[in-house]
This record gives sequence, structure tokens and C-alpha cells, in this order.
Amino acid sequence: MNKENIFQIERPWGNFRQFTHNEISTVKIITISPNEILSLQSHEKREEFWHIISGSGSVQIDGDKVDAKPGDEYVIKVAEKHRMSANGEGMKVLEIATGDFDELDIVHYEDKYGRI
Repeated sequence: MNKENIFQIERPWGNFRQFTHNEISTVKIITISPNEILSLQSHEKREEFWHIISGSGSVQIDGDKVDAKPGDEYVIKVAEKHRMSANGEGMKVLEIATGDFDELDIVHYEDKYGRI
């Protein structure tokens, strides 16, 4: 999924944003508890798009770590190492995965919960 494929259509009542069209996708809302962090991981069969809904924290993609706030968006390509962490208020994230979605398609590199 490329950010260029995401578009917005204006209507008299407002607008809508389209993220996927005729693609196989899996959509999730991820809730990260305050001061928690996901594992550093990658996937071989899917890409992910993240939209920060609420809260704040940080996003790490292939070694680049940036602050994340509501409205920020990120694209994670196949095989890119990535993770999210929440600040004290927690963070809620829309995730749209495209490709072959399988929870077992996770390679863990670092994990504070011992899942490596």
C-alpha cells in the first residue's frame, strides 16, 4: 500500500478517505496501553499502513524513530523492521494490512515480553 493510493473525495456533507480498493486487506484498531511498547518485528507477506487515532508515542521503521501524534500516518513495507510505543496516555492506531495476513508472519527481533 502506497500513501499515494490513499485519496480523499469531497461531498456536500463532508468527505471520505479511501485507503484500499478491491484489495485483500485486514483492518485493526490497535490499543497500546500507557508506557507500553510493541516488539520490534517484520513481516514477509504483508505491508501495513498506520494512522494514529489518539494518544501519542513513537514509531520506529527501519531504524528511524519519530514522535507520533493523532493524524500522523506511516507505511511499513514488507520486511521493514517496525514498532510502536505509547506515552503516558496510551495510543490508539488504525492498522490496514495488505497482502497475505497471518499472525504467524511475525519475525520478532526485540520483545520485552519474551516472545523471541
